[in-house]
This record gives sequence, C-alpha cells and structure tokens, in this order.
Amino acid sequence: MRNLCVSASLRALLFFFFDCGSSTLGETFAKKFAIMKSLDIAPARLSNQLLSERKCKTPGEVVAWLGAAQAQDFAAAKWALGLRMQQATDADIENAFNDGAILRTHVMRPTWHFVAPQDIRSLLALTAPRVHAANAHMYRKLELDDDLLSRCRAIFTKALRDKKYLTRSELANHLAENRIKAAGQRLAYIIMHAELETLICSGPRRGKQFTYALLEERAPQPKKFRRDEALALWTLKYFVSHGPAQLKDFAWWSGLTLQDAQQGLDLAAPQLAHEIIEGKTYWFSPNTKTVKPQTPAALFLSIYDEYTIAYKDRSALGGKQYSAKLLAMGNALTSVLILDGKIAGTWKRVIKKERVEIMTHPFRSLRKDEHEAVKAAAMRYGEFLEMPSELALKLKSQRSFF
Repeated sequence: MRNLCVSASLRALLFFFFDCGSSTLGETFAKKFAIMKSLDIAPARLSNQLLSERKCKTPGEVVAWLGAAQAQDFAAAKWALGLRMQQATDADIENAFNDGAILRTHVMRPTWHFVAPQDIRSLLALTAPRVHAANAHMYRKLELDDDLLSRCRAIFTKALRDKKYLTRSELANHLAENRIKAAGQRLAYIIMHAELETLICSGPRRGKQFTYALLEERAPQPKKFRRDEALALWTLKYFVSHGPAQLKDFAWWSGLTLQDAQQGLDLAAPQLAHEIIEGKTYWFSPNTKTVKPQTPAALFLSIYDEYTIAYKDRSALGGKQYSAKLLAMGNALTSVLILDGKIAGTWKRVIKKERVEIMTHPFRSLRKDEHEAVKAAAMRYGEFLEMPSELALKLKSQRSFF
C-alpha cells in the first residue's frame, strides 16, 4: 500500500462523518486498532447500513450517511430510507423529496440515486467523468456533440430559472421550440448530461410526475474540495456506512477505476479497520458491531436496496443454494426477503383500496420465531404506507391481518 501524506485539513475533513446526532464519532475512530477477531459480515453490514440500528430521524440524515442510495424505483427507494429511520412514513419521504432535503439524479453507474444537497457536487466531481465515458458511445450514436449539448444546457437554464420546475416532456417542448429534436433515448441522454454537468437535478413532484430544477436553486454552493479530499471523503463514507466491504465493492458502487478506488483507500485507511477473511480483505469502521440479535430479524427489501446492490461480491447475502430460483425469475425478481442478513425468499406488494397485500415466498419452511419476524416486518411496511397490511406466506398458506 502506498504511503500518502494526509494533511491536517484533510484529516479534519475525514471527521466530517456524523452519526445522526451522536457525539461519539471521535471515539469511533480512536478505536481504529480494535480490529474484530471473528467478523460476521451480515450483522456488521446490517448495523452500519442502519437496518438493525435505526439512529436517523430524517431522510436527509439517512442519505447523507449512506452517501447515495439507488433510486430508479422511486417507491422502493422511499421504503429503503424509511426502513433506516426511527419512525417514518411514505409521506415523510415524499415531503423531504419535494422540499429538496434529498435530491434524485443520475450520479453513478449510471442510474438514479438519492443524494444529499450538500454532497451532490463533490460526488459528481468524482463520478461524472466516468459516467460520461460510459455514455460516450450513446452520445455519438444519438448525434449529441458538445455544441448541441451546450445549447441544450442554455435552454434548460433559461426555462428553469426562478424555480420554474418542469417535467421531462415540458423540457422537450422547450428544446423543440429551439429546433432541437429530443424524444426517447435522445431526450434521456440530453437530460442526463445536464445532470452530470451539475446544471439540473430533481424538482418537487407534480402529482405523480417528476420535475427538474436548476441545481444551484436546490443546492446552494457548498465548500469546494480538492480531488484528493473528495476521494478520501467518499471512500471513507462508503466503508463506514457499507462496510465490511472490499476494494472492488467500492469501485463497483462508485463506478471509479480500481486505481482511483485504491488511491481513495490509501487516503482513508488510517481511519478504518480491516480484516482478511478467506483470502479477501474487508474494510470497515472500527466501531462496527457484529452482535447477532437474540431473535430473528426479517426485512422486506428491494433488489436495489443498498444492502443488496452496493457490493460487487454479494456472497455474504448467502442464498447460493437459491441462485437457480432467483435467476429463473428474471425481470420478475424485484424484491427479496432477508432473514438475519441472508436472502431467504422473495416478496411483492399489491396495493388495494384500503390495505396492502404482501405476498411472501420463503425458499424454505420458517420456524415459529422466523414467522413472527416476517409478520412484524409486514406490519412495519403497512405502518410506513399508513395502511393495514395483509401477509400471505406461500409455503404454509397462512394469512395474517394487522
């Protein structure tokens, strides 16, 4: 590992991490040499991802802790944030989104993510060049050269100025008025380019329609970071909130090259602990907890939840014996049932007029205490939607009402 000099200011920047109101963060990093002797990856990740210890009170705190949360499935992404809060409803997340406390934009890989307003520019400074490189073929195919994209950005700036939030189709109309053809993929890539250039981001929803806003009006300019500062910050943010994780996991999540990811790890390593398990090096916060709960814990997660999607190596999720079942589902696989950190089945919801039906398909028979955990998870989902929930377990054909 290269020895890189970390300045006092950079060291202070790394301590930017918050614990959703906790004042013990300094103690957390002071324990950096207290490396765990018997690491259990699943409970450690559940704790660090706020799924077993829900410390945050607001959606903004959750997103800032995670760094970014994948959000192309908007309903599932709202639930992902709600799961990590002490108490939350779908309406709470929706309101935070509409108020601009959390933003939704293309930032990594590329797909939509929730990002905190104070973080969006430093993250895009690292990831946008990589996403542009990945999109380059489509830019050429769709005949989107620099001059045309510059014209599009100028049109968007004029159309959205003074908090005039516009839908995608309305942006397309403004382009058409300026004799720029934009529909389908061409429109999507024009808008994505403007997002990556830190010009536009999400505005408040208009009914069920998404709108766009000028980023400068939703996220005032924060302190500017040097590249090494931003790289160190985001590397640390990932391993503290997602660890235990490997270098290749961070590279996958961020979309950075392995070389850049390694540079970030070199900078952040003094603030992290690590352990080698079965020949793999895992990095994590020194304050990571690995205590298993005394009773089973069940979670209804989207396949795009950070717990399931944010790792290149997903072997810690278990479920190897179920891989054939999962693969056979193809695009029908949207959600997974997690028991004690491991994949144990699938689920889906059906919204009715006065209730939500949760159809659960465990891959094996559940013990009584596991069944109770699944019932509790269903109740919590109903509370999030502010609707009674009805649970159906396929294996035993049992139905429960809450």
